[in-house]
Formats: sequence, C-alpha cells, structure tokens
Amino acid sequence: MIESLILNQLFQDLTDPFLMTALVLIAIHFGTPLAYYWHAKTRWLPKPWSIRVNGNYRPKVTVIIPTYNEARFIEKKLDNIYEQEYPKDKLEVIIVDSASDDGTPELVRKWASEYPNVNLKLIEEAERRGKALALNLALKQAHGDIVIIADADAWWPSRETLKEVMKWFVDPVVGAVSCLKKPADAGVAGIEEGYRRYYNVLRLAESKAWSTPIFHGELAAFRRYLLENLNGFPTDIGADDSHTASRIALMGYRAIIPEGLWVEEAVPNKGYFWWRVRRGQHLIQHFARTLKRIGQAPKEFRVVLAVESFLHLANPFLLLTSTVLLIASAVITHSLTALSILALGAVLLAIKQYRTLIVQQFHLIVAGLRNLWSKEIAWSKQVK
Repeated sequence: MIESLILNQLFQDLTDPFLMTALVLIAIHFGTPLAYYWHAKTRWLPKPWSIRVNGNYRPKVTVIIPTYNEARFIEKKLDNIYEQEYPKDKLEVIIVDSASDDGTPELVRKWASEYPNVNLKLIEEAERRGKALALNLALKQAHGDIVIIADADAWWPSRETLKEVMKWFVDPVVGAVSCLKKPADAGVAGIEEGYRRYYNVLRLAESKAWSTPIFHGELAAFRRYLLENLNGFPTDIGADDSHTASRIALMGYRAIIPEGLWVEEAVPNKGYFWWRVRRGQHLIQHFARTLKRIGQAPKEFRVVLAVESFLHLANPFLLLTSTVLLIASAVITHSLTALSILALGAVLLAIKQYRTLIVQQFHLIVAGLRNLWSKEIAWSKQVK
C-alpha cells in the first residue's frame, strides 16, 4: 500500500510541469552561485597577483568627496584623511557639496581654517543633480595623477591606506584600485555582515583572475588620464564607481581590489531595505550596459562579467519564478513534493547563510522591478 502511494506520488511529480520546471530553476538558481564561489575561491583566490608593487611610490593624489547633508560625518572624514601618513604636499582634497541644507559647507570651511597645511577646495553646487555630475565637476579641478573618490560616511581604518593604494599603481597595467568593505555594525539581523563575508571573497578572487566588475565608492582610485579619456564618470546610471572601473578593465587595464585594503562603512539605522535596493538598482544598470560590450573584454575578464551579469540580472528572477511554480503545483495539482520544498525553504531561513542569500535575492528582485520607473540617480538619503 505504501509502495503504491509512493509510486503514485512519483508519477504525479514526473508529469507535473509546474514542479519539474521549478526544480530545474531551483537547481540553476542555487547551483550557479555556489559553483562560481567554489571556483573563485579554489582556482582564482590562490593565484599570485602577477603585478609589480612598490610601497615607496608617492604620486600626487586627489581625493574627491561628494557631499549632501553630511554634517554628522564630514569633519570625522576630513580628520581621517588628514591622519593618513602621506606627504601633505602631494595630497589634494576636493569637497563637492550638492546644495546641503544642514551646514555641511560651513563645517568644511571651518575645518579648512584649522588645517591650513591641507590643500582643500570646496565646490558648492546650487542644486543637487546626482553624484556623478558632482564628481565630474571636481575632476575638472583635480591635479593628482591618481584620483580617489570617497564617501563622507565611510572610514579608512589604517593610516597606511593611501600608501597601500598607491603601491599597486607602480605597475602600468593597473588602472583602478578599490577596497574590501566591512559594516560599522552588523546591519539588520546580521544580513549586511554575512553578505560582506561572501562578497569580499569574490571581489578579491575576481581581481586575481584579472579584474572585478564591482567597485566601491567608499574608496575607488583611478588613473586621472584614464578618467579623462573616458570623459569622466557616467551620469545616466547610478554605479559610477563600478561602471567606470569596468570600462577601464575593458580597455585592457586591471581594476582590482587587493587584500588588506579595508574600509568601514556606516549602515543606515532606518531605511536599510531601500538602501540595499538602491545599490542593487545601480549594479543592475551597470551590468545591463556592460554586458553589451562583453566581446571587448580581455579573455580572463569575460567569464567574470558573464557570471556576475547573470547573477545580478537573471538569477534572482529564477528564484521568484520557481517559487510561483511551486505554489501553483501545490495548489493546482496538490503536489506534496512542492509543498514540502516550500516548507523546507521556510525552515532553512533559520540558517544565517541561507537567509542572507534569500534576502539578497529579494533586494535584487525589487531593484530590478524598480528600475523600470526610477534609476535613483539622486536618491533620498537614509539616516546612518
């Protein structure tokens, strides 16, 4: 009797198109990132850099900080840069303020008067037009060989950070350098902290393969002449940092995130969900555009671009589609297997790593849908 019930259920499952399609999509959805992570960690991560470095390299550097209502953070950020053990005569700081109404420009002027040995310029925009436009405005006045963009609400924990960045630019093959990130706190239910552990391994491994297509605006360094060759940062998509780095990698240079180069980032106290969605929107815009030029990519970079594009553009919707199909199977054909898979998925949310992955996919699904009506170029600011 039991054997008959099992055989009947098996036959029902095999003839259920909802269930079978869902199982294929689930296998692709979970199998692709796991296989990619395993390959990156075991094949790329152990590779040598094959990049010439020199810890004594001291080119002229321009640090650009775009601000909008950063009164809470800006003095701490300027102190953070001032404390860098880097020659002051080779350091230029440009603040571009986009019509702050909380006194940010006044605090910048006050700080500058207290530290006259720092070459600091303050540019004030009459209206807020978006980060990339502010960066391009500052780029016109930058004199450094290397231009670094930085966020006011993220800190370089080491006084050797600038030296660490510059040593990679000794090799002319390196066109851009960014950082690994850790949240100043764990974020909602530890999601941000868990996400970053997985994320940082991939950024480092991709860099060793050739280049990573994801950069971080908390610290992103570029050769100025390459930025000028590209006519500055793109103004019609949100991921100005990642897209610019990938364009540089498409030109045959390396855009890397090395080990040991860390930045601490403040995480929003409120609005964490929309903060993550906005970042997801910007990366989706970036990959949708970069994917069109994948044929121009160096061979080593092509695989990275292809997989990361799939993971950001398509893979989240495989999860959504498979979930809908499982529900349809459970409701329409009364499949116990579909119901069991849905229940198992709910139970697995108790595991932090699984929960982190699912939440990330949910953010990307919402981000992909939201891009249909808003690119979030100039966004509402979350409280941190």
